[in-house]
Amino acid sequence: GAGPAGISAARTLRQLDRDGEIILVSKDDQVHSRCMLHKYLGGERDAEGISFIPPGFFKQNNITWYPGKAMVRLDCAERRILLDDGTFLPYDRLLLATGAYYLLPPVPGLKEAENVYGFRDLSDALAIDKAVKPGARAVIIGSGLVGMDAAYALMERGISPVIVEMADRILPLQLDAKAASEYQRLFEHHGCSFRLAARASRTRLDSRGNVSALVLEDGEELACDFIIAAAGVRPEIRFLEHCSVETGRAVTVDQYLSTSVPGVYGAGDVCGLSGIWPNAMKQGAVAAKNMYGIPTPYEDTYAMKNTMNFFGLPALCIGDINRLDNSTLVI
Repeated sequence: GAGPAGISAARTLRQLDRDGEIILVSKDDQVHSRCMLHKYLGGERDAEGISFIPPGFFKQNNITWYPGKAMVRLDCAERRILLDDGTFLPYDRLLLATGAYYLLPPVPGLKEAENVYGFRDLSDALAIDKAVKPGARAVIIGSGLVGMDAAYALMERGISPVIVEMADRILPLQLDAKAASEYQRLFEHHGCSFRLAARASRTRLDSRGNVSALVLEDGEELACDFIIAAAGVRPEIRFLEHCSVETGRAVTVDQYLSTSVPGVYGAGDVCGLSGIWPNAMKQGAVAAKNMYGIPTPYEDTYAMKNTMNFFGLPALCIGDINRLDNSTLVI
């Protein structure tokens, strides 16, 4: 993985060991910040402008990079991984930093249609960019940070999306009702509309099998030219189905980010720990130290820390807004 955890680990390993062989494999063929995808889609930056490594990073650090390659199997007994092109790569130490993949709601037609996109990788943003045309109608499923980022970027391109959210407010994992209403007001003022406490039940397909309308449970039909699914992600552990690495919903790691298999470590979203950028960077560095032989526990266990800034209104959330009791909070 060439996300923050993988890149941070590779950089740290090279700082610790000037001579060891370091190989980085990624399904992405360009390193990019997922936090900045909306800036690419909105036209503020080009693809190179959302990279978070300096030019020549791999050459300068003597790191062998396999871009555009996905890991499909881990062979723990032989200490090697299998790539999707049939290549086997041996390892002495292995870091799993494969991140997460977006989920599609279980709505008939979404999985098969070609005009339904995630907003997780640069490849997703590139595909959406091709779909954005003057007057295009967009529906976004989910109003979390990813969904709101996508909406913000589309509005920068002159598209007024409709957002469908199961909760009774937007950003339900980050904001309480009052804070959410402030952002909702700003988004509506700039052309976005919402269907809250709403669920999609089915789709209408055109002659090519693409979605022409998303139908809600109350019968309302939302006509669309494309859909962005932003209803959640799941750790990318599908390649571990037939190996002995312990998993639940994510890769199971101890305080040293070691898995149940000696020599195999995990960092970033694949571990299901705090899913934000600074934590992933820190996990990558901590995992690298342990891989090198410097016992270093990972101690940052905050469940959620997020910042956002839409239309000039900044917000910071720490912890779980949905578990607040009647305690007095002083800020």
